[in-house]
Amino acid sequence: MKNNISFYILVCISLLCNAQSYDFKTIVDLDATDIISQGNTGTCWSFSTSSFLESEIIRLTGKHIDLSEMYIVRNTYPKKAWNYVMRQGKAQFSEGGLAHDAINSVKLYGLVPNTTFKAVMDEKGRFNHSKLIDTLKTTLDQFIKAPKQYKSTWQQDVNTILDLQIGENINSFTYNGISYSPMSFLEMTKINPDDYISVTSFLHQPFYSTFILNIPDNFSNGSFYNVPLDDLVNIVNNALKKGFTVELDCDVSEKTFSAKHGLAIIPIDGQDQLQALTTVTPEKAITQKFRQEEFENYNTTDDHLMHITGFLKDQNGTIYYKVKNSWGKNSDRIGNNGYVYMSEAYFRLKTISIMVHKDAFFKHLKE
Repeated sequence: MKNNISFYILVCISLLCNAQSYDFKTIVDLDATDIISQGNTGTCWSFSTSSFLESEIIRLTGKHIDLSEMYIVRNTYPKKAWNYVMRQGKAQFSEGGLAHDAINSVKLYGLVPNTTFKAVMDEKGRFNHSKLIDTLKTTLDQFIKAPKQYKSTWQQDVNTILDLQIGENINSFTYNGISYSPMSFLEMTKINPDDYISVTSFLHQPFYSTFILNIPDNFSNGSFYNVPLDDLVNIVNNALKKGFTVELDCDVSEKTFSAKHGLAIIPIDGQDQLQALTTVTPEKAITQKFRQEEFENYNTTDDHLMHITGFLKDQNGTIYYKVKNSWGKNSDRIGNNGYVYMSEAYFRLKTISIMVHKDAFFKHLKE
């Protein structure tokens, strides 16, 4: 018994001695605007896509422009409301959305800088939409229940609510001494909404084809290009190496996705998850089949959208994506200056989709 105890102690000492804290080396680090917080809202889809477009503007023009996320949100809610009413309330109505919803808004309503759209904030100076959905849904349900008895038009009532809780729309403004409309401002940024492609990787649809991804937040029935998992990873790596950042939709419900530690990993079974966030830990090998199983059993859902701006390697050569989050920075709950270093294993398992400029694709995928 004493020999067994001694052996166990030696094994523990050996493991502790071999434990390595993470040591990252930056490989690619592309230009991005400063991190801001989405506050008490479910509008990560607008914050992340706006950040993605801000990096695209830097790439295309060299200009650093802080875009208004709430202008995009303000112009997307009427589309959500229309979908809900026309489906007679038999559809999800929530704060959630996807990257292509922001792109659709940009195509129809242009862009405006953050300084010109007067977004509504609470007394703490943050975005707070805690009552927005309930207020909107109550109005829409009243119309759906008795449309002939509804005293005004639901569209007008929705716009009034949005004006009060998000901000009033604008048609013209001045930026750096020049007068713009939202569409002329879009033209100045060189952003072409038709240049951006949503890509995913699932087995229930044929590869190298497009399909409507049936997830709850895809209220606008956006299409996704379906590729094998290795291609999805290679598209991201190729894009970053060529100077293109990447929009990301993924699941962040895992205990090993930690904003506090600024890390997202998939340790092998049996590993101490808390310890894995501070010391280098072996990760699972993620297959296409396992990825599909986790999606179909709801372990992987479209929780959150973020923005990939580069990648790093740890001391063992493992790739981690530098992911810009929208939960703020420099607080007790947010580490790594608001960024999350996401391992390739986590990306392979938990990514729902990406969005990237068409020029970042491999030639054979473009064709």
